[in-house]
Amino acid sequence: MSDFFKFFKPDLPQTQTQENINPVEMAATVLMIEMARADFEQDDLENQTIIELLQEYFGINIDDANKLFHQAEKIADDSVSLHEFTRTLHETLDPEAKNEIIEMLWRLALVDDSLDRYEDYLVRKIADLLYVSNSIVLRIKHDLTSN
Repeated sequence: MSDFFKFFKPDLPQTQTQENINPVEMAATVLMIEMARADFEQDDLENQTIIELLQEYFGINIDDANKLFHQAEKIADDSVSLHEFTRTLHETLDPEAKNEIIEMLWRLALVDDSLDRYEDYLVRKIADLLYVSNSIVLRIKHDLTSN
């Protein structure tokens, strides 16, 4: 788990309830769901990748990751804008943690070995809303695709 996200994680019991979902985790999850939907083909591989990214970056167990994913799907279904989610992240995270959000989005976009133009656009749009420079966005993408 990233040290940045540990800082924002309250000391809660291992099982989360609807009332105490971390807003950073929820915002990041909704953005990842929007990324999975960007190419109009949200598939099981993308859904599983989101759950794995939640576990890896936020250090939550599989049950909490699944709950968070399903709650975020409902929120994404009713959402009309990315701004409320990016605002939460922008106001809460430092630059390095924002870069990790962009890395998660790139990892999700590239999971099927095909980068759709809508996925590329969405990563860049979210990065812009988080005030992450284009050079950093491209470096993160390069780092992930050159491995």
